[in-house]
Amino acid sequence: MAYNNRYGNYYRPSFFGGFQFFPPVIKTLLISNAAVFLGILFLGNFRIGDFYFEHFFYQAFALWPLGYGFGFWQLFTYMFMHANFTHILFNMLALWMFGMELEHVMGSRKFLIFYLLCGFGGGLANLLIAPMFTSVGPTVGASGAVYGVLLAFGMLFPDRPIYVYFLLPIKAKYFVVMYMALEIFSIGSMDGIAHFAHLGGALVGFLYLVADGYQFGSSYYTSGEGENMFTRFTGFGRRRNDEYYDDVSDAKIYDIRNFHDEQKKHQEQIDDILDKISRNGYQSLTEEEKKILFEASKKLN
Repeated sequence: MAYNNRYGNYYRPSFFGGFQFFPPVIKTLLISNAAVFLGILFLGNFRIGDFYFEHFFYQAFALWPLGYGFGFWQLFTYMFMHANFTHILFNMLALWMFGMELEHVMGSRKFLIFYLLCGFGGGLANLLIAPMFTSVGPTVGASGAVYGVLLAFGMLFPDRPIYVYFLLPIKAKYFVVMYMALEIFSIGSMDGIAHFAHLGGALVGFLYLVADGYQFGSSYYTSGEGENMFTRFTGFGRRRNDEYYDDVSDAKIYDIRNFHDEQKKHQEQIDDILDKISRNGYQSLTEEEKKILFEASKKLN
């Protein structure tokens, strides 16, 4: 961002079973941000007399302070504009890196709503809170929304390693805490970066996840049978539509601990039969014991 310029286990689709490196919303956001950046870069150089189109774009769609050209639509349009190539490159790279898996877990519609709300919240924080601490100019960039995505990634996948500079592994939860701390310590600095937009986007992302049923120490949506008030009134938290599941039968669930106990018990039974053979010979076995031994031999073959 720059001035002027029932959470638990989840099913992770395989690369051949639906997991996409560019899921639909991520792909759309990458393309739309790139298109806006290139469009302004190209059309901004045109002018009518002394009127440059670039000035019009920034005046109309960047997020301006209250009383200095602010329009309510700017709370959404500002997040699709960027100051320069480096600005858009790092924002889009972070969006793809951290948002790709979030979209698969949340679902595309929900992820889009989450992203836009984080961007809106970041803009609102920059509009209402930032002027109390520092001077504020026209703001552009997707960083507020991206910080919401970053925070969500850290909450949903806290132990996932992130490789800083592609070398140093650090768990996602510590990575997020480090970034948020840097933003807090940078408040009031005159570096031309909208730190309150970053923190505002992260805060909205946090509140969204908590309202949607996030539970600390877990990593999955408590939706479906356990709908919360947020889900019931908005529908955002549902992970499935029941009409698509009317013909699906209940899956059998096996406790892996029971499986190991049964396997151990079965092995002990085989050992007893083999001991009996060594003592008294095969002819001493009952028909039931012979059947068990026969079934076990088929599994070995």
